[in-house]
Amino acid sequence: MSTLMLTHYACIGHEPGKGHPESPNRLKSVLSTLEAETFNDLIRRVAPLGSIEQISRVHPRDHVEAVLDAIPTEGRRALDPDTIASPGSGDAALRAAGAACTAVDAVLTGAADNAFCAVRPPGHHAEQAKSMGFCLFNSIAVGAEHARAEHGLTRVAVVDFDVHHGNGTQAIFWDKADLFYASTHQYPFYPGSGGASERGASDNIVNAPLSQMSGSLQFQDAFSNAILPALRGFQPELIMISAGFDAHADDPLASLMLNDEDYRWVTTALMDAANDVCEGRIVSMLEGGYDLAALGRCAGIHVETLMSA
Repeated sequence: MSTLMLTHYACIGHEPGKGHPESPNRLKSVLSTLEAETFNDLIRRVAPLGSIEQISRVHPRDHVEAVLDAIPTEGRRALDPDTIASPGSGDAALRAAGAACTAVDAVLTGAADNAFCAVRPPGHHAEQAKSMGFCLFNSIAVGAEHARAEHGLTRVAVVDFDVHHGNGTQAIFWDKADLFYASTHQYPFYPGSGGASERGASDNIVNAPLSQMSGSLQFQDAFSNAILPALRGFQPELIMISAGFDAHADDPLASLMLNDEDYRWVTTALMDAANDVCEGRIVSMLEGGYDLAALGRCAGIHVETLMSA
């Protein structure tokens, strides 16, 4: 199976500041792992800049321009209490969105069987007109809308296993019956959304909240009994993954207890679903993960599994 990996050095140039958990070292850890011999067969490409037009399919154009205008030329500027921009942040955010669209193009045209976007800042907390939770633009939603606008897809699914609920993706998809969002996440927890009763305007949202200290059994049960059946029932033409690795037991920002092999299991389960409903087409986007060692290992397991089918 051919797996495309998109990244860009500019994504390391987003510098929220000393002590901020969403540090450039996160991406460095992932990229270091992906330099191992195991990953020699990855197709490696440079992430292009996303366009204002692509991003404006998700976010109002005036919001996109306001975020880019707010990027400082020196020092740092807070876009919200957790989301800090530096001079390199605009380029990084545009590269993340561009990676999503390019990965979608490659998978839907058959240039690659699946793809992983090793980019930052993450995106799944960004709402239509609000940057928050370390996220400037919602890159995975930009990719989903690109699939619809440029490739004519009518059903796109996003599955999110980050420890934090993707409130932004849920809000963007809420009223769109042809977009599906499913999430496992610690609950109650930041950002406060993600209760099981939140179902979307067309029953197109599936939340499987996990209480703190939940581990492999609860996580795999949530996927097996809630998310995977609903995903297959939706019959997407493309599955996109918000791949956060902060539900790992070693992560300092949360209290779920997943281990390395849970990420192999969930990647395999999503690949099996993709093989059943959409010819194996998967695009995965890096989201969270704040223990550098666990992040590097688990992202490596995720990509190795994508390469294995």
